[in-house]
Amino acid sequence: GAPSCSGSRALPFQFERSRSESSGDEDDDEDEEEEEMEEEELEGDSGARFGTDDGDLASDDDRERMINLADLTPYILCSICKGYFIDATTITECLHTFCKSCIVRHFYYSNRCPKCNIVVHQTQPLYNIRLDRQLQDIVYKLVVNLEEREKKQMHDFYKERGLEVPKPAVPQPVPVSRGRPRKVLGSVFRIPPELDISILLEFIGADEGTGNFKPLEKKFVRVSGEATIGHVEKFLRRKMDLEPTCQVDIICGDHLLEHYQTLREIRQAIGESAVQDGLLVLHYGLVVSPL
Repeated sequence: GAPSCSGSRALPFQFERSRSESSGDEDDDEDEEEEEMEEEELEGDSGARFGTDDGDLASDDDRERMINLADLTPYILCSICKGYFIDATTITECLHTFCKSCIVRHFYYSNRCPKCNIVVHQTQPLYNIRLDRQLQDIVYKLVVNLEEREKKQMHDFYKERGLEVPKPAVPQPVPVSRGRPRKVLGSVFRIPPELDISILLEFIGADEGTGNFKPLEKKFVRVSGEATIGHVEKFLRRKMDLEPTCQVDIICGDHLLEHYQTLREIRQAIGESAVQDGLLVLHYGLVVSPL
């Protein structure tokens, strides 16, 4: 007979019984044997599943997988400055991510992605970048004390220059309205707050012998107030395919502007006389520079 749950063995069959009795008893014994085997299988499965017999239950330490930070470094480094992402900003056209200050500075001179060379935007590449807050949170959690060091450096930077330290943006709670949701009417396209100066570029002529050059297609440009006259000149040279011997003079009102002057400084210094319908008016002329 099969072993019972308690470990004892069943008594042998009594062949002296009648055939009818023995057949009935055999059926009952078979049912009991099947039940005993099922109970043993369940006990064996439960022990193997939960590790109660052999102590095979994996501990929490064994389940955790340690990852070296060096393995993740290529995914959280800015390819421009080679440092960890600060204010991680992603280009919507190709989904490549950089530090915000790095990519904004890069777009002063080029409208292409510095990683894949795709054209981000023909005239205003800053329109097609977005902050990636989730990725930045991941970087701050992976790199110890990075967020604290960055906040301290920013605080020291503004304090040394006597400027007010900007306060972190606090997300506004979304009001919960009952009933049918209202459709919010507004512009789908929003200009980034970094582009705070709108300029109007007016052509005042060129010297003879300047050579063939393409006229500027769009004379209305929106840029950051930190952009300098040197940036405006490079923009004109690239858009008009100017030769190196061609000199570009940029004038605001009656003032010939220098390369180092920023647009914000010019607007504050010259005042409203240089502004027309909210646009900073800049005149530029082309002169053949002597060899």
